Amino acid sequence: MEIKKICILGAGTLGSRVALQAAISGFEVKVYDITQKALDFSLNTMQKILHLLVKSGQLNKEDLASILARIEFTLDPKVAVADADFINESVTEEPEIKKKVWKQFGELAPEKTWFTTNTSYLLPSMFAEESGRPAKFCAFHFHDVFYSRVVDIMPHPGTDPSMIPMLEDLGRKLNQVPVLVKKENPGYIFNTMLMALIGAAGKLLTKEVGSIEDIDRSWMVNFHMPMGPFGILDSIGLDTAWHVTHNLPDAASKAFAAHLKTYLDQGKLGEKTGEGFYSYPNPAYKNPDFIK
Repeated sequence: MEIKKICILGAGTLGSRVALQAAISGFEVKVYDITQKALDFSLNTMQKILHLLVKSGQLNKEDLASILARIEFTLDPKVAVADADFINESVTEEPEIKKKVWKQFGELAPEKTWFTTNTSYLLPSMFAEESGRPAKFCAFHFHDVFYSRVVDIMPHPGTDPSMIPMLEDLGRKLNQVPVLVKKENPGYIFNTMLMALIGAAGKLLTKEVGSIEDIDRSWMVNFHMPMGPFGILDSIGLDTAWHVTHNLPDAASKAFAAHLKTYLDQGKLGEKTGEGFYSYPNPAYKNPDFIK
């Protein structure tokens, strides 16, 4: 089946990027969320990204109107999935919420629709059955989309094998590099490696071994990287990091989750809110003096 119409469930940071890239790639896109505030945030995010893409020469200014014209924002779940060929879900990283969403959209979506989840750390088998069509269900996980262009394809044991080449082809059409995760693994491939880094950084911080800045400096200088683990966390979103870490059973993860919660309680979610471990748009780690 040729995919032409894509539905994005969840108008957050990542869902907005996936939707925009799909529109840039020529697909018709519908973006669904439960609040108008989220949809307004999504459009604002897209406009900022488009401005940067034009500024960097990756897009022509004359193309912006047609790109945005291919995107429809809606609060109506029936409108969102009407005639959809493909769904990618990016709602809150909580199993019960995802189960509820997939039960709802499994009942509403046309029979032809393929289902994918953009979950960062959960497994597709945790909510595939709720969709009502587990054979058409797979994890299809994006990273930054425009800067980190990997898309993870992770089937659960009941996924129809024919879905894999279809997703690999779609990933390339979306200007991503498809990576197949052969069996279910929390965190896919990259996030598994990243969580080892983040977990170590969080442990060093909560045990008061080093400051946020010095932990980042050590990583940045030794590996010649533009940011350290706490800068990375700000770009991911501290809310996303908390949803992952507070579900982990070990004491070190729970201690770091508790530390992250103090930021969430202040509305400091990272780059997307203008403040997290650092303040944006000019975080300290981008200052040349930071690593002197």
